[in-house]
Formats: sequence, structure tokens, C-alpha cells
Amino acid sequence: MLEIGLLLLLGLIAAMFGSIVGLGGGIIIVPALVLLGPQLTGAQIDHTTAVGTSLCALIVTALASTLAYAKKGRVDFRSGWLLFMTSGPAAMIGSALTGYLKDGSFQLVFGLFMLLMAALLVARDFLKPVSRKWPVERSYIDQEGMEHTYGYAVAPALIIGFFVGLISGLFGIGGGSLFVPVMVLLFRFPPHLAAATSMFVIFLSSLLGSGVHLWLGEVDLWIVLALVPGAWIGGKLGAHVASRMSGRGLMWLLRITLLLLSVELMVEGAAKL
Repeated sequence: MLEIGLLLLLGLIAAMFGSIVGLGGGIIIVPALVLLGPQLTGAQIDHTTAVGTSLCALIVTALASTLAYAKKGRVDFRSGWLLFMTSGPAAMIGSALTGYLKDGSFQLVFGLFMLLMAALLVARDFLKPVSRKWPVERSYIDQEGMEHTYGYAVAPALIIGFFVGLISGLFGIGGGSLFVPVMVLLFRFPPHLAAATSMFVIFLSSLLGSGVHLWLGEVDLWIVLALVPGAWIGGKLGAHVASRMSGRGLMWLLRITLLLLSVELMVEGAAKL
């Protein structure tokens, strides 16, 4: 019962953080399963199972968040479908490549990636969106009645979607950690709209990526079932919290958490090489 309770709590925390900032939660679930497998399940969890299991849980997190955000009119479905055109197939490719990384190499590379994500989350507070006028222009009116203008070009959006999808399938993180900064800084998406749209793309991509991991036998369905209730509640709760606060304090907590986890992963990964 204790193990089930811990997995429920993991799903809740990861989904709540992921929903608030559009990360998807996998960037917390994967290292937790890899590093704390014996404590959470009584046995060591290999990285391929951690990634596949995370992507399956992300389906629930992202769906719950997308539905909650959609009710508030914060999901740009047209832009989301465009990004998914390349992120979806790329997620399948990344999922197929996960097994080719050895445990030590995976932990080291994933640790470096998490360190980069922590740096991006810090840097985005100090960087300003580019002022370039894009061929496709969109507008969004927030809850305060303010109109925001953003845009993109189709080719760069498709390239970014492919790269993010590949990383998503390879590491089981959903891809929001890359989507949101790019959407905000490069395409000038309002932060809340970027987080909401990112969760929609994560939902679609996770369906394809997790399908590949299921086919390869790299998913622990019992862990998924334990994560799902917390992930569903956390996804909805995170979307609710995001609509009422800036999430600045939670963002700093997430940055520090990513930094600590990245160091632990890199140390353990280097030791296994």
C-alpha cells in the first residue's frame, strides 16, 4: 500500500508541476522512476521502462490539462495540430531509439538535458520575445480583455515540432520543456496560451510515443495504473492553479528540483560508464 501511495503522490506532483508550466510532468516522473525504483516499486526500473511508463502516464496528465484549459479558451488547436504534424511521428522515432542507449549513457545524457532545461527555465525570465513579424499572425484575448498578437512561420514550426517530438519519445518527457520557451520567446505566444497549447500537443504525441513503447514491451502497466489517478487530479489541479497565479514560486522550486536531479543522474550515469 505504501508503494501505491508513493506512486499516486508522484503522479500528482509531477502532473501538477507539468500542467502549470506546460512541461507535461515526464521530466519529473522519469528520473524519479530511474533513481527511486526500489523505494517506489521494490525493484530497480530500467530506463526504457521508465520512459515508456512515463509517456503512458503523460497521456492522462495532458488530457486532463487540455480539457481544463480548453474550457477557459486557452488552447490554440490550429497551432497545436501544426506542431503535431512532425512532433507525433518524431516521438515514435525517439521512442524506438530509447532502447539503444545503455543505462549509464541514458542517465548521463538525460542529466545533461535536465540541466539545460533548468537553465532555460531561468533564462526565459530574462529574455525578451523576438520582435520579428511572422507570415502567420494570430491573436488571443486573455481573461483581462487584453489582446495579444503572436505568430509563426510554418517551416520553422514543423522543424521545431520534429526536434521536440524526437526528444519527447527518447526521454519520455512530453516535450513541453522545449515547446513552451520556444513558443514564448520565438513566436511570442502568451505564456498561459503556450502552456495550454503545449499540453495539447503533448497529449497527441504521447499517444504515438507510448504506442511504440507498448509494442516494444517497455511499459509497466501496473505502475501506469498507480500513477494515473494522481496524474489526472494533478493535471486538472495544475491547470486551475495556473489560471489563478503566475506560478513564479513554483517555477523556482521546479528549477531547483531539476538542477538537483540532473546532478544526481549525471553522477550515477558517469559511475556506470
